[in-house]
Amino acid sequence: MNIGQASTGSGVSAKMIRYYESIGLMPAAGRTQSGYRVYSDRDVHLLRFVRRARDLGFALEDIRLLLGLWQDDARPSAAVKDIALKHIGELTRKIAELQAMKRSLQHLAEACHGDARPDCPILDDLSGLDDAAGEAGSAACCR
Repeated sequence: MNIGQASTGSGVSAKMIRYYESIGLMPAAGRTQSGYRVYSDRDVHLLRFVRRARDLGFALEDIRLLLGLWQDDARPSAAVKDIALKHIGELTRKIAELQAMKRSLQHLAEACHGDARPDCPILDDLSGLDDAAGEAGSAACCR
């Protein structure tokens, strides 16, 4: 099948298929005499694997490791689990960071009157004015 058919069958764009080939995540496609890429059902299956791993947020290097393990019938499942648990830890850290950002922004939004006045604690925070005032005040108090 051609790259368009492989893309449709796998849910991976043609541009990403070419990229995955260029970085060696998947083997280079066979070519017709006129130079067009040709993909097999196995290639499409591999692309589906990669797409699902990307959907779960795995980094390309982890996907490369997972592909190697998937293709190794003698693989230890512990190795797969270790990669998954490491990724869960990274996701947990990112979730905590996002929740902290949300809390900060929620606090700032609640402090903003949201009316016709120009005073805005959100913009003050983003500009660092609160930090500068706090630093000046703390320096003055500690002299």
